[in-house]
Amino acid sequence: MRFPLLLTLQALWLTVCQATQHYPTTWGHYDLCKSHGYTDEGPTWYYMACQPEAADMTKYLKVTLDPPNITCGDPPETYCTLENPYMCNNECDAATDELAHPPELMFDFEGRNPTTFWQSTSWKKYPKALAVNITLSWNKTIELTDDIVITFESGRPEQMVLEKSLDYGRSWQPYQFYATDCLDAFTMEAKTVRDITQHTLLDIICTEEYSRGYVWKNDKTVRFEIKDRFALFAGPKLHNMASLYGQLDTTKNLRDFFTITDLRVRLLRPATGATMVDENNLSRYFYAISDIKVHGRCKCNLHANSCIFDKEKLTCECEHNTTGPDCGRCKRNYQARAWSAGSYLPIPKGTANICLPNSVGPVIRQNISSLGVANRNQVAPQVALSTVPSVQVANSKRGRRTRFISSNYCVSVCHPNYPPPPSPE
Repeated sequence: MRFPLLLTLQALWLTVCQATQHYPTTWGHYDLCKSHGYTDEGPTWYYMACQPEAADMTKYLKVTLDPPNITCGDPPETYCTLENPYMCNNECDAATDELAHPPELMFDFEGRNPTTFWQSTSWKKYPKALAVNITLSWNKTIELTDDIVITFESGRPEQMVLEKSLDYGRSWQPYQFYATDCLDAFTMEAKTVRDITQHTLLDIICTEEYSRGYVWKNDKTVRFEIKDRFALFAGPKLHNMASLYGQLDTTKNLRDFFTITDLRVRLLRPATGATMVDENNLSRYFYAISDIKVHGRCKCNLHANSCIFDKEKLTCECEHNTTGPDCGRCKRNYQARAWSAGSYLPIPKGTANICLPNSVGPVIRQNISSLGVANRNQVAPQVALSTVPSVQVANSKRGRRTRFISSNYCVSVCHPNYPPPPSPE
């Protein structure tokens, strides 16, 4: 029994090794900003590009509706279903918790039954457009990492636009147009994400794929496909992240395409069931959204591996002697060279591009990797070593969380005659 088991384990190990060699970046997530090690001169810190883990960003947003009184329930209103105009037993009443449908229900946990959802007033002012703007604001620069998914409890809108802002809502650019008839609604040719290539990735398209009436639950969703766009560089299963990171690192327009401070959902025309609008029963026509998913990470310019939410605001916990909400400038007394964002390259550790103390002398040995501070009296660039385990502890003096290298790890990697160097800010 042991011999076949050993062969199986050996085959498994070879498979893992081959996968590691073929897809090196799937094992490196830029999750450490620095690691501790030793050189001939003594203890040193090695610096790497780092970024926070991706997370559900809907936990940290502020939602605004325009017009402000577009939510149903004030006054109470009865609705009919789109499929059956005679089934009119759905009531919305803002004064009753069980019957209210406020905006925050677009972002709550959706494991319950019945489903919770936000709902608009009905199309009672037809033929005037039933237009609604839903704006999601983070007051922070966000990098998208997964598809934006909007789940409708009503029929999906016949016309809709998803927009983005990079300047906190001062200006807006379209991300994607959605319609049952793109040519009629927006004078655009209908396309899907499958029509996009590496050369046309930044093109804004109109799609008819998400505007049909629904039969199954999956047909309730409207998507903006982030991962399909990533796959143009990283491959169908996103295994070749090195290629994607290389493109993001060297192409600012591509990087900005996946970066936002705000999103806006513009609902322009509700579902009508592919028929003429029944003016005698306008309570059939409305918008209802049960869930919005936005996954991403704080943009920290590859100078932080964590982002905190404090006093209703997201802020990067900056490393590499940087500061600011996005780690976008050097700290005071660390301005010996101009600030620069970190780099994903070379794969898989990247380049930290740390800010240097003003007292640094003119002799600096450059190389392709990160710059490390050897000790209090010596500053020299070092090659980034393999990452080592880290622990998170509370720093009572500064009142914030700070990451330090675990002292237990020194048993196996640190020189016994040297204590660990002090952790830089």
